[in-house]
Amino acid sequence: MNIRHALAIVVILSAFGNIGDVGAGYDSTPSGSSSSDGCDGVSFSTFMPKPYSQTENNTEVAPQSAFSFVASKATFPKTITVMIKDESVPVTVTPHFDGFLVSGKIPASAKGTFIRVAITGKGPNLCERGDGWLLKVGK
Repeated sequence: MNIRHALAIVVILSAFGNIGDVGAGYDSTPSGSSSSDGCDGVSFSTFMPKPYSQTENNTEVAPQSAFSFVASKATFPKTITVMIKDESVPVTVTPHFDGFLVSGKIPASAKGTFIRVAITGKGPNLCERGDGWLLKVGK
């Protein structure tokens, strides 16, 4: 095999390798976005109390403390649910200029432990989006 043939093989193999990279970036969704399920506008923010963090916010909250968050305008308010320690938590949903203000109370059964305030809500096309945050509950 001479140098010309070896170089041709290298060029051909390189071309096939690049084709694979180009194909990997292709998105087959109709809108061209990575999420065409109608949930692009469904989001949750402004979590209160602030999420627990070992470095930035390592404070405890009391059992039965109030919590709140904002659900975006694209979220259907009647579909918003909150679970803490596998327990459904009653919430109040009120209109807010950014969407909907959702508020509730940490259950009394959550004492001396870490909890996740797990949120789910549905948006257009009844797609479901989830979120939540971690809190440290005192005794």
